[in-house]
Amino acid sequence: MSKGVLLINVGTPEAPTKKGVRRFLFQFLNDKLVIDLPLLLRLFLVNCIIIPFRINKSTSLYKRLWTEKGSPILIYLESLRDKLNAVSGEKYKVYTAMRYGKPLLKNVLSAIANDGVKDLKVVPLYPQYATSTTQTTINKVSELIDSSINVSYVEQFYDDKAFVDAFANRVKTYKPDEFDHIIFTYHGLPDRQINKIHKGCSCTELRYEAGIKCYKASCFDTSKLLAASLGLNSDKYTTGFQSRLSKNWATPFTDELISRKLDEGCKRILIVSPSFVADCLETIVEIDDYRQEFLSKGGEKLALVESLNDSDIWVKALNEIICS
Repeated sequence: MSKGVLLINVGTPEAPTKKGVRRFLFQFLNDKLVIDLPLLLRLFLVNCIIIPFRINKSTSLYKRLWTEKGSPILIYLESLRDKLNAVSGEKYKVYTAMRYGKPLLKNVLSAIANDGVKDLKVVPLYPQYATSTTQTTINKVSELIDSSINVSYVEQFYDDKAFVDAFANRVKTYKPDEFDHIIFTYHGLPDRQINKIHKGCSCTELRYEAGIKCYKASCFDTSKLLAASLGLNSDKYTTGFQSRLSKNWATPFTDELISRKLDEGCKRILIVSPSFVADCLETIVEIDDYRQEFLSKGGEKLALVESLNDSDIWVKALNEIICS
């Protein structure tokens, strides 16, 4: 088949062991677009401080995430590939790879070339563009791709109607009207990374500066698009950012929002994570930690909307994105 589609997600350890997690973190955190510091400082910080001091905690978190079949993000990626191949017919063949870890991007691109693919559409599975996710993926593909293959990229799709409708339909199954408040939560980034792309951007919950290169603006815009699709008033939802490593990361922080909303009397909160198309450590484990704290402080219910994963609505939406 001359046309191919390559789905790429961030990656996962091969096993929830110190060895497996260390190898994954080494590849991931040494990427100059993930930790955008000068080389020597990055090498020292990652390999002498972050990994040694976080390896035990990170391994325990991955053990909580793991299932009998393995890592959810890999399971969903492979299932998504098989379902898309089933619906694509003769239009294209779907391949999958991880930016870090297995399936190795280098090996998958070799297989694509050997299969005789002439036109390849690469879809980094990150709805909102960021240099530390989308751009590093594009750069790596560009470095490894066979020069005879014509390649194109889907840089982001958060504002594609097919994606918005699919995620909104997912949220509706949780009966959002039965909750006091909805929090749309996104993976955080350091302020310095956001400002490199859109310096001086004044993105807030009330003011949107949607631009293709501003991650924070596109996250707020995603919330606005989903809220419109769900018919939510502006006082019914809030946007937050999780997984921060310091106070100098994108705000408002999701965990602080949850506490604030509880103090305001919101005892039933629905969490939606539209920066992830597959459930992973940040949704399954991190949100569960938020849930436990919320309940311990008197909250009644904190529910996480399951991500799109390998659902039929996502297969249909992704096919539309690919073919557009």
